Amino acid sequence: MTEPCNIVVALTGASGALYAQRFLHGLCAAGVRTHLVVSPRGRRLLHDELGMETVDPAALAGSAQHNITLYNYNDVGALLASGSFLHHGMVIVPCSSNTLAEIACGLGSNLISRAAAVTLKERRKLIVCHREMPLSPIDLRNYQILTDAGAIIAPANPGFYLNPTTVTDLADFVAGKLLDLLGVGHTLDTRWDPKRPTATP
Repeated sequence: MTEPCNIVVALTGASGALYAQRFLHGLCAAGVRTHLVVSPRGRRLLHDELGMETVDPAALAGSAQHNITLYNYNDVGALLASGSFLHHGMVIVPCSSNTLAEIACGLGSNLISRAAAVTLKERRKLIVCHREMPLSPIDLRNYQILTDAGAIIAPANPGFYLNPTTVTDLADFVAGKLLDLLGVGHTLDTRWDPKRPTATP
């Protein structure tokens, strides 16, 4: 994307705060206007996995100069709850099975599920980065329901063909895939190259 765009990001309580942080780094580096909603369990996740006492947009963006607007999870009357708000896609990263089920059932009792429902009804791109294993039959049914409704299910499954050496490398693989799905340019090393040297055992 050559011009700034609007992307909605939701962060829920499934383990994987680093995925969200690296993804938000990429959005901010690309100059994307980011509209962020964090669930109560997502806030606990940021505390437990990244040591954040509160949601810190600057820390999530990797810069004090960022384009992140934070929204109240309980405010179903916020801008993101309206189909008249134009955006270029919504990403839920990480997405818990609870949030997955809420969206699959068409619930809209909080801003994340409401914004997701609006994204689907307006035929905009909804990307669900589910981070649970193993999957229950209920999860699989919800995958099918959301896929049929037009969502993209993009589980947090990093590849190893790039010979990662750090946890951040693994998170960047997933973040880069999500950015690719949105068409947002980035410099993360996520491309398969058959000429890349293989790791030594």
